Amino acid sequence: MLPPMGLLEQLLAIARNTFLESIRQPVALVVTVVAGLLVVMANPFSAYTMMDDDRMFLDMSLSTVFLAGALLAAMLATNVVSREIENRTALTVISKPVARASVVLGKYLGAVAALLACMLALMLVLALVELHGVQQTVRSPYHLPVIAFGSAAVILAFGVATWCNYFYASSFAAVFITTVSPLLLLAYVLALLFDTGFAPQSIATDFRPEVWKAGLLMALGVSVLCAVAVAVSTRLGQVLTVTVTVGTLLLGLLSDWFFGRTVAAGAEKVGETTYWASKTAWGIVPNFQVFWVTDAVNQGVAIPANYLGLTALYAACFVAAALALGVALFQRREV
Repeated sequence: MLPPMGLLEQLLAIARNTFLESIRQPVALVVTVVAGLLVVMANPFSAYTMMDDDRMFLDMSLSTVFLAGALLAAMLATNVVSREIENRTALTVISKPVARASVVLGKYLGAVAALLACMLALMLVLALVELHGVQQTVRSPYHLPVIAFGSAAVILAFGVATWCNYFYASSFAAVFITTVSPLLLLAYVLALLFDTGFAPQSIATDFRPEVWKAGLLMALGVSVLCAVAVAVSTRLGQVLTVTVTVGTLLLGLLSDWFFGRTVAAGAEKVGETTYWASKTAWGIVPNFQVFWVTDAVNQGVAIPANYLGLTALYAACFVAAALALGVALFQRREV
């Protein structure tokens, strides 16, 4: 048996290779760019809506980021696990003294790291557009620092990715995604230091921490979905993995309606069998509504730290359960 450090090194090596492989996937770049454009377009689309502009923008933009993350969770997990098994490339790793549990866990860590990198870029785009604000009237001023710094960050990231791809044969998608996030973060911090006309102001004046808390909760939800996708992909093919992942998302979003109503009605009204079956399903299916707090953000309600902690624990339990199931399924899989 390998020493603990050897196991850790194997795990990190698999996670690193999976991250690089995932971030190079064209689907990662395409989904990130398209979702980023939709977030930007949500600003003019939500304008002139009878004083509900900001609420509609947050609904549209946060939904876009969450759906993009869910799509990437299904696609990236499918590419790094199911495709390798079908192409027999996983046999190269399994034939070495590497535990199958390390393979599943390493694949998950790499895929979720690439997924969170894409979501971070989208959240920074959302934060910049939210800082700009929706044009409630035709006389509303443009936020010049947001436009200047945000555009410069994207153009610079595009230039760096093009340069590295042309001269060093690096992956354009990988360089762009890993470069644009720190540049957008710098642009966001600089934009917070100025008002719409470049007059200096406190960095806390326009900073909205609740938006970032909502983004953190969405990242936790997508991490759970990624774990489900990795577990399912150890047995099913690409199409079925995507189908099951999307089905889990939809069922998780509607679990309160499907199962919660029956549980709330009580065993006296629906019967013991139906009640306990619904309660069991309600506990097994991850409830993605706990990760969706856009209504609280729109109403100006502060998201308490204990809610973040309990939700993180809830997500960790489901991730652990999904990965344990994935390891059990992968142990008997012929590769």
